Amino acid sequence: MAVNYKMYQDNRKESKTKGKWFARATHKGVVETNQLTEVMTDMLQQSMRIKLNGLGTFKIGISTRAAETAKDFTITKHLRNVHVLFQPELTVDRSSHARKRALLHGVEFTEADEYTSGKKGDKTTTTKPSGSATSGEEGGN
Repeated sequence: MAVNYKMYQDNRKESKTKGKWFARATHKGVVETNQLTEVMTDMLQQSMRIKLNGLGTFKIGISTRAAETAKDFTITKHLRNVHVLFQPELTVDRSSHARKRALLHGVEFTEADEYTSGKKGDKTTTTKPSGSATSGEEGGN
């Protein structure tokens, strides 16, 4: 099995990478776990981190606008957005010191067959045990 991706071109007017091509992962479907979601939502909204052993950790993050002083800051005025952050669990082999991230170790990539725009192809890249790609340029989302 491989993770599908589609190519896209950066067309933002002021971007340093305007005209360059990047890849985005595509998804075939959704797996739902309603009760887990309810528990996680409750815990996250109580400022708890949620660690799913062997998977990773979820936590709430916020982005805010700057205030001139701490006294001037109010969350209702300066809050920009609230988001959930996920970090895959990291394990390190004691003998080889190799790092392995849950969900990412050994992932393979295959370019998607269908596009609404962009280019087609059959390119496959496999990640190193560390989770980083063995070939290609960095960039994009």
